[in-house]
Amino acid sequence: MRAIGYFRESAVHDETLAQQNKAFLEFCEREGYEVAGTFVDGASSNGHAPGFRQLLSYLRERDKSGFVVVVVPRIESLGGDLRDAARRYFQLEGLGAQVAAMQGAEDATAGLVTAWNSQEAGSTLSDRVRAAMRRKAVKGEVLGRPPYGYKVGSRRRLELIPEEAVVVRYIYRLYLNENMGIRLIARRLNEEGLKTRRGGNWSMVSIRDILRNRVYLGTYSRFGVKVPGSHTPLASPEDFRLVQDRLSARRTSQSPRVASQFLLSGITYCGHCGNKLIGVSRKQTWKRRSGEQVSNSYRYYQCESRTNQSVCSYHTRRADELEAQVRAILGETFAAGNIFPLAGDETAVLTEREQERDRLRSRLRSIDRRLDGYVDAAAKGRLSTEKMHKLSIAAAGDRLTVEDALDAVDRRIGEHVDAAERKRRRERDVARLLDTWDELGFGELHSGLRDAISRITVTDNDAIKISLRA
Repeated sequence: MRAIGYFRESAVHDETLAQQNKAFLEFCEREGYEVAGTFVDGASSNGHAPGFRQLLSYLRERDKSGFVVVVVPRIESLGGDLRDAARRYFQLEGLGAQVAAMQGAEDATAGLVTAWNSQEAGSTLSDRVRAAMRRKAVKGEVLGRPPYGYKVGSRRRLELIPEEAVVVRYIYRLYLNENMGIRLIARRLNEEGLKTRRGGNWSMVSIRDILRNRVYLGTYSRFGVKVPGSHTPLASPEDFRLVQDRLSARRTSQSPRVASQFLLSGITYCGHCGNKLIGVSRKQTWKRRSGEQVSNSYRYYQCESRTNQSVCSYHTRRADELEAQVRAILGETFAAGNIFPLAGDETAVLTEREQERDRLRSRLRSIDRRLDGYVDAAAKGRLSTEKMHKLSIAAAGDRLTVEDALDAVDRRIGEHVDAAERKRRRERDVARLLDTWDELGFGELHSGLRDAISRITVTDNDAIKISLRA
């Protein structure tokens, strides 16, 4: 097995890079590993960790025929703090590398959970803010935006909003008394013209959140603090328990969901309602006449309005067919010389890039919260280590994809040039994209398409319209 060392200069641990490298070589000799190389991040990296990014690139491009172990002094050495180390650990594992710590638990995943459970992973300032919020929560004072059905009233306690409270009770009644699923409930509310607080359509997610939220029992819960009887309930304890039992039974009866990446996500739209098309994976199983059981997986893009809100219709396209069609049309457009228009507003282009950067940073924060939640749940015994490992690797893979896109956006902002030069550069990028399509990894291909295409509009007659970025 080949071994790669990863070392960081740290203010917490006083080993020099030379000492870490020496310990790594001794570890490899003792364990019988073949040394494949080392990657290093200095104390002056300002959190960018170029050495770790180079390590990720190496793992992506390496020959997959051999096993690789990434050796670190201790699991915490992967990042500036434990949260950062956890994210990087699962990114490495997701790329097929095994992570081994020279100090600490033999099982790196178990060691991570133990470390998470035994020390605070956040910063001192974060701890002080969290403690202050916890003190407010103990008093039942509302923190953040109140849930649907309530407003912040006197003494910062939750008070009912009558017209919203009626809708919450209606949702519980439809689910329990009329035996409707969350998708059908969303459709019923939308068909009846009932709107969310922001004036939008109801979705499966918003219905599920209401059915899951213990706030409707009259219990305020934040930061691990529960205050029963802090406000007027909208569901009885018995009804709430029945709802949770039904939701849990439905979830456990289904096969585990595996995250799947879709090349055109974020830029593909329904030609009927204008909402985005989202990637959906389905597995179907059937029996042949011979009695043999056969299964197959299908991937397609489907209108989000139908999927989550039960409005619009089942406007779908098979993923492989739509992606091939986009590739063909992009190639035909490029071959005809009718490629990118010349942008006239440099400020607008730069603003668009900065907005894209903000969006990607927001996605990173969301993924980080997911990762923190998985590890925290395992540390507190609410999630098995095996399940946590699987979920975290999937989330870490999502983070890598977003990191790649963010790097690309940062690079384009830094290289911001005039419209004519940007047009020429984009045309060169599209030519390279088309020439190396089958060799590129998902992250680079996805980022390249987002850079070239602003919108793909899909209709039911297999026609699509591609709008190129200016």
